[in-house]
Amino acid sequence: MFADPKFWVAISFLLFLAVAWKPVILRILGMLDERAARIRAEIDEAGRLRAEAEDMLKRAQAARAAAEQEAAALIAHAREEARRVAETSRAELETALRRREKMALDRIAAAEAEAAAAVRNRAAEIVVAAAQRLIASGLTADGHARLIDAAIADIPQKLH
Repeated sequence: MFADPKFWVAISFLLFLAVAWKPVILRILGMLDERAARIRAEIDEAGRLRAEAEDMLKRAQAARAAAEQEAAALIAHAREEARRVAETSRAELETALRRREKMALDRIAAAEAEAAAAVRNRAAEIVVAAAQRLIASGLTADGHARLIDAAIADIPQKLH
């Protein structure tokens, strides 16, 4: 067994491992520590980024809520303004309709008065023409003289 070269190779390999073990282990442990530190740093960075993202989310939600409130206020204001404009327009329309109705009634009254005056004038013309024909056909020179004398006699009564 001691004379076998495989035995001595195995012993020398074990001695080599025993001698090289400490620096290799230290090196492996150092690499593991570095990796653990990197992972801790990444976890810390991820936590910081998460907190920052949550903060940004809260601000975005607050901004959205404020925008929704502002939009609701604008819509309410627009509805109120539209209602006010509709009421104003309705009142102006009613005023304009009343004014046009009054103008139409005034025009109708003026047209009626004009028509009545025209009828009276035409009737007066017809009556005067008929009276002229009657007087011209039924009066003699003597009758004319009597009518003139009667009209002259009535003048003082009509003037007082």
